Amino acid sequence: MLPNPNFAQIVIVTKDLAARERVKARLERAIADGVLAEARVRVDRFVFGPPVGFPVQFRIIGRDPMKVRTIAEEVRQIMAQNAKIVDPHLDWSEQVKSIRLEVDQDRARALGLTPQDVAQTLQTLLSGYTTTQYREGIEHIDVVARAVPSERLELNRLPTLTVVSRNGVAVPLSQIARLNYEYEEPILWRRNRDIVLTARGDIVDRVQAPDVSKEVEAKLKDIKDALPYGYRIETGGSIEESVKANSALVAVFPVMAVVTLAFLMIQLQSFSRLALVFATAPLGLIGATGALLIASRPFGFVALLGLIALAGMIMRNTVILVDQIDRDIGAGHGRHRAIVDATVRRARPVVLTALAAILGMIPLARSIFWGPMAITIMGGLFVATALTLLVVPALYSLWFRVRGDETADVSDRSEHMNHFDPVVVPIRVAAELTAILAKSPAGKRNPRTPTRAG
Repeated sequence: MLPNPNFAQIVIVTKDLAARERVKARLERAIADGVLAEARVRVDRFVFGPPVGFPVQFRIIGRDPMKVRTIAEEVRQIMAQNAKIVDPHLDWSEQVKSIRLEVDQDRARALGLTPQDVAQTLQTLLSGYTTTQYREGIEHIDVVARAVPSERLELNRLPTLTVVSRNGVAVPLSQIARLNYEYEEPILWRRNRDIVLTARGDIVDRVQAPDVSKEVEAKLKDIKDALPYGYRIETGGSIEESVKANSALVAVFPVMAVVTLAFLMIQLQSFSRLALVFATAPLGLIGATGALLIASRPFGFVALLGLIALAGMIMRNTVILVDQIDRDIGAGHGRHRAIVDATVRRARPVVLTALAAILGMIPLARSIFWGPMAITIMGGLFVATALTLLVVPALYSLWFRVRGDETADVSDRSEHMNHFDPVVVPIRVAAELTAILAKSPAGKRNPRTPTRAG
């Protein structure tokens, strides 16, 4: 928005969020009732992060301003048909009256006048013409000749304006030029040197700008197919800013993946275990998606950051379980029994650390900016923790071909390759965890003490 005298901005600070929403609703009702019909008024919340402007934007780019405006008006009408868009409009102002001077070159030359003479005379009348300079000390002061305001502001004087030729002949302007009264664009926006006009608008509450933009974009297909050569329609607003933010994140994603793999390899020292740990990273998508849907929060850049952090938390829990299973197997316990006992013993620290992380995100969940990230981590970690205690034992049994009746005295592993049972392990883990929760600690077997199978 240009800094001009017909633009103003008012910041209203309320005592709490509820008061803010009441004030916003009251202002929107007043605007809808036409209280401020002479002005375009926009009521919006304070925006965190990079400024987007209007959330829904479509840029019409072309060569001819009139053709661009015609196409943009069609786009605006389609936007107006969508009930989720508020006040769709164009960023160009209304056309203004203008006077275009067309000089008759043949007649002007016959009278000894040039276009430069006409331009200099008009400049003297309207904006002023520097005739000489006055020197005062070391300063040079321009001497500008200009008509008095009473003559300068009366356009009906233009036809009677006299233009003096170089041989001293005074000729009325109407004798050598024609004045055309027409309308023109007061401002022409350009993007990459092309003329651009943006159709834009706000959205109602509880909808996401990318979803609304996609709805409108689907209806613009016929207009895009009929565009002449050199004209195009681009999507801006929240979608464009989201793509920019995600592109910056994708640029460093390979480095992040390599560093993560390196640290996991240092701990696990096995490609098969590394693949097992990575296979559990997507478990958080289930809870994260459901939490965002329940909370009506967008899956944007901040939520994507939360999803990446969530994947790291899930892989950490998996590493804890896999490491404990390997330790029990190395201590001489049967692989099947080691998987069950290690999962049961590590369930408490895994669950408690997950709950600590979830509870720590509660203050951020109410934040407008960081809320999607907190909700992503909370929902994803809650579901993924429960799934990890069931999926990791099953994956380990499936990955390393663990038999249900296998003991620590197995000497020939090849004979058991076709008799592994990845279904029994999570069932036993769930049963033992349920038994631990249901029984009192007194007089019961301590699940921290591994037992030898067989």
